[in-house]
Amino acid sequence: MVEYVDWKNGANGHKFIASFSGGKDSVLALYKAMKMGTAVGLIVMLEEEGKRSRSHGMPPELIRAQAESIGLPVYTGAASWTDYEEVYMQLLAQAKEKGAEVLVTGDLDVPAHGCWHDKVTQNAGLKLGMPLWEMDHREAVEEFIHLGFITIVVTVNLSLGMREDDLGRTLTLEYVKELIDRGIDPCGEGGEFHTTVIDGPLFKHPIPVRKCTIHRDGDYVFLPLDITTTDNITTC
Repeated sequence: MVEYVDWKNGANGHKFIASFSGGKDSVLALYKAMKMGTAVGLIVMLEEEGKRSRSHGMPPELIRAQAESIGLPVYTGAASWTDYEEVYMQLLAQAKEKGAEVLVTGDLDVPAHGCWHDKVTQNAGLKLGMPLWEMDHREAVEEFIHLGFITIVVTVNLSLGMREDDLGRTLTLEYVKELIDRGIDPCGEGGEFHTTVIDGPLFKHPIPVRKCTIHRDGDYVFLPLDITTTDNITTC
């Protein structure tokens, strides 16, 4: 008999560490998990040089600003794809020493069996929580917006229907409808786009950012964000 999996409620009544990209899905998952359990910190994986996050290409300064505004410590590890799992396991061990019992992630679409996060948490002696698991994509992003979170599109894949002028746009209900009308997953689960969250109910204060020079790498176009000293979004 196949064991029943209840990852949606995995954080319920437990201390947890959250895998954090700074984007909308990881923030929404953290928000939901904090309604059920107690967060002890955030895990962020960096590229091997340690200058950008592995998932969304965010500078460590911006990640730290998000974590500070949320009020949680952040555990970072720099790794190539070759040693990614080894470094990730080290961070899970550190989190477990701080009392974490569960790893929370923002995944929506992963198989019930054969999931990478399930494997590493079992190896680390932790349980897995995925509050967004199997959630309808439009429902997830619209809940995120209704809650009052503010997020900016910072990466687009031009081969998947996104355009360069999508960069810097804020996710709104109108923009979600536009993306759907263009045949694009409003959660970007196919790699169409990534976002950075700068404000919302988890944050003690907004993250002041400035939009810097767009750069390109094949089909991918990136809008780097830096921390600024003003209270508004500005441009370099």
